[in-house]
Amino acid sequence: MTLALAGCSGDKKKEAASAEGDKKINIVTTIAQIAEPISIIGGEYVQVESLMGPGVDPHLYKATQGDIKKLEGSDIVLYSGLNLEGNMTEAFENISKKKTVSAISESISEDQLLNDENGAIDPHVWFDIELWKTALEEATATLKEYAPDHADDFEKNKKDYFVKLDELLEESKSKLAEIPKEKRVLVTAHDAFGYFGRAYDIDVVGLQGLSTEDEIGISDIDDTIEIIMEHKVPSVFVESSVNQNSIKAVIEGAKKKGLDIQLGGELYSDAMGNEGTEEGTYIGMYRYNVKTIYEALQGVEE
Repeated sequence: MTLALAGCSGDKKKEAASAEGDKKINIVTTIAQIAEPISIIGGEYVQVESLMGPGVDPHLYKATQGDIKKLEGSDIVLYSGLNLEGNMTEAFENISKKKTVSAISESISEDQLLNDENGAIDPHVWFDIELWKTALEEATATLKEYAPDHADDFEKNKKDYFVKLDELLEESKSKLAEIPKEKRVLVTAHDAFGYFGRAYDIDVVGLQGLSTEDEIGISDIDDTIEIIMEHKVPSVFVESSVNQNSIKAVIEGAKKKGLDIQLGGELYSDAMGNEGTEEGTYIGMYRYNVKTIYEALQGVEE
C-alpha cells in the first residue's frame, strides 16, 4: 500500500526523476529485509539505506532526529507496515505529505495474513517467501512509478531475484520435510515464526506475543514448559533481536522437571545479520534459519 504520493503528481514525479539525470534514487527503508532485496532490484539506479541494523527490534524502535533527517532527505521511503514499526506511524504520516511512502506488506491480501487470539495481524510476513514476493512486487511497482524510464531494468532484476527466491523456497521445503512430524515444534522467544510454521507444517510456540512490547508472565513460561514436556521438544531458540532471559528461564524450568533441553541456536527474526555477511542478506538469513532449525530439531550435525 502506498501511503501517500501527496503533493507530487505522476507527471511531477517523472519530471523530477528525469531532472535528476544520473543521480541515484535515494531509498530509505526501516528493516534490512526490505533494504537488501530492493538494492538488488533497483540495481545501479538506487542508493538504499536501512534505519534498523542487526539486533535492532522494530517493534520497540523509535525514530531519532537523525532518522527523521534521513527520511526527509530521501526520494522514497519503504517500510513493512502491519504495525511492525508501530512507534514510527506518526513519522510516516508526516513524511508522506512530501515523499513517496509505501507500506509494502499491506499489499498482501487479508485472507493470507495471520492473526493472534486478539485479532492483531502478524507482521512477520517475510518468513513466507511467497508473501514476501508480493511485498517486494509492491516495492518494485513504487520504483517503477517513480522512475518509469528504468522500469524494464527493475522488472528484469526483480524476475532474476525471484528465481533465486523460488529456489530457496524449494530448498527449504525439501530440507524441513526431513524432520519427523513428532519433532516439528519450534519454540522461540517471541511469536515471529507463524508464517514460517504455516509454510513448512511446523507448530510454532512463541513465549512472547507478536510484539516484543507484550509482557511475559510466569504463566507464559509455565505453559511453554508444559508444551515442551508434552512433545519432548529437544531444542528451543533465542533470537538475535530479543532478550534471551525468558528462553533461558524455560530451559531451566524444563530441567527442573527432568527434561534436559538444549539451546538450539540463535535465529534471525526481526533483524538480519551484519552487513557484508551471508546472514546480512535476506536469502542468507533465511537459509541460515532453516539450517539451524533443521539441525536442532533433527538432532544432527552437518
